[in-house]
Amino acid sequence: MAQWTSAVGPAQLARQLQAQQPRPAGPGARKPPAYRALADGIRLLVLEGRVPVAARLPAERELAVALTVSRTTVAAAYEALRAEGFLESRRGAGSWTAVPAGNPLPARGLEPLPPEALGSLIDLGCAALPAPEPWLTRGVQGALEELPPYAHTHGDYPAGLPALRQTLADRYTARGIPTMPEQIMVTTGAMGAIDAICHLFAGRGERIAVESPSYANILQLMREAGARLVPVAMSEGLGSWDMSRWRQVLRDAAPRLAYVVADFHNPTGALADEDQRRQLVDAARSAGTVLVVDETMTELHLDDDVEMPRPVCAFDPAGSTVLTVGSASKAFWAGMRIGWVRAAPDVIRSLVAARAYADLGTPVLEQLGVNWLMGTGGWEEAVSLRRAQARENRDALVAAVRRELPEWEFSVPRGGLTLWVRTGGLSGSRLAEAGERVGVRVPSGPRFGVDGAFEGFIRLPFTVGGPVADEAAARLAAAARLVESGAAGGGVEPPRSFVA
Repeated sequence: MAQWTSAVGPAQLARQLQAQQPRPAGPGARKPPAYRALADGIRLLVLEGRVPVAARLPAERELAVALTVSRTTVAAAYEALRAEGFLESRRGAGSWTAVPAGNPLPARGLEPLPPEALGSLIDLGCAALPAPEPWLTRGVQGALEELPPYAHTHGDYPAGLPALRQTLADRYTARGIPTMPEQIMVTTGAMGAIDAICHLFAGRGERIAVESPSYANILQLMREAGARLVPVAMSEGLGSWDMSRWRQVLRDAAPRLAYVVADFHNPTGALADEDQRRQLVDAARSAGTVLVVDETMTELHLDDDVEMPRPVCAFDPAGSTVLTVGSASKAFWAGMRIGWVRAAPDVIRSLVAARAYADLGTPVLEQLGVNWLMGTGGWEEAVSLRRAQARENRDALVAAVRRELPEWEFSVPRGGLTLWVRTGGLSGSRLAEAGERVGVRVPSGPRFGVDGAFEGFIRLPFTVGGPVADEAAARLAAAARLVESGAAGGGVEPPRSFVA
C-alpha cells in the first residue's frame, strides 16, 4: 500500500522551486551542483510545510521536463533526499516526502511554540502578546459573578450570548455604523468566523481574491477548504491597496469572496485610506463579490497622531457586500478565543444555521468575560496597555534590526503587530531554517504568499522588547551569516538559554 496521502504535481513543484532565491555563495565558494541545489530546494519546501509530509512527488521524468533539467539531475536529487531522510520510495508506489527521525513535523501555519521550547528559542513566529493583566483576571472574575443564571441553561448559544451581541452592536453603532444585535454572530476567534464564512459562501473550487501578501493562517485555511486563491499585489511600502489591480481582478476573475485586512494589514502593517475603502466596496459590489474585512488589528494604532479611517462597512450601508470580522485575540489576548461577524441579518441567520454542523457555539465563560470588560471600561484600559507594550516592542525591535542588519529594508508601520522585512537578497526560507539552528524562530515570506511568492522577505512581530529584541536581532544576524556562507547543517553552537 502506498505511504503517501497527497500529491504534488510537476508544474506546481516547479513553480515553488523556481520562486526560491538561490543560496548566496560565500567568498571563494563554488556553486553547488544542480542536483544538490534541487535537493536543497525540495528539503526547504518540506521544512517550511509548503510541501506536506507524505506528499507524493512527481516522477523523475515529469519533474525534469517541468524544470528543463536532465532526468539524471532529478534522480540524483531524489537519491540525496532519500539518504538524508527527507524522501521515501517504493517500487511501483513512487516517492513521497518524509522527515528524518528526531525532526519536528513542519507546521503549515504559524502556531505558537510549546512553552517548554521557549527557554532556548526566541519565538518570532506568532504575533501575539501575553495577557494584559490585571484585566484578564478581573474579566474572568466578573464573568464568574455573572455565570450562575447561564448555568441553569443548556449553555449552547449558536449566535452568541444575547448580552454580548448587544454590546458588540452598540460598539459598532458608536463608531458610526448603526447595528442591531441580529447583525452579530459570536464565533470562536476570527479564524472560526472566517472558516464559517468560507464554508457558507465559497464551496470547493470557488475563487477567493486575497491580498498578496496576506495572513498565512487564513491562506492555509482557505486552501484546505478547497478554495482557488487569486492573489492581488499590494502597493510598495505602506501604501496599502493597488486599486487598479483590485478592479482588474474582481472584474476578470469574478471571485466569490475577497479577503482583506484594511487596518494595519498582516504582515505589512499597511493602513488603507477612506478613498481606497470606498473604491474597493464599489468594485466588489459591481463584480458580485462578497468582501470579508478582517478588523482584528483595528484597535492597535500605536502612534498617538494616527487618524483612523471609517470602517469598510461604512461604505456598504445596505450590508449586501461587506462582512466584517472582529476578534479579542490581538487587541486583548489570544487565549480569549472570542471573535464575531457583523453582517446583514439574513447572512447571520444562514451562518448560525450552518453552525449546528460545526461547533454549536462559543464558550459561555469567555463571552461573559469579554462582555464584562467591554461594559465596565476594562476593555479600553487593557487595549491601552496592549498598545503601549506593542509600541515599546516595535521601537526596540526596529532599532535592534537596524543596528545588526543595516542592509535589510522595511517601513515602520504605525499600528498592528508586524514588521514586513526585505532581507537584502537572502532567501527567507533559508533564513528561517538557519534561525532554528541559532535559536530564533521566524516565518519566511512565502508563508504569506501564493505559490512561492515573497522568498526575499520575513515577518517579524512586535512580541519581544528590550534585551530580548537585541538578542533576537543578533541571532537573526547570525542566521544571515550562515546563509551567506552557504554553511550546511551541523557544527553550529547551540543557543544559550534565554528566558524573557
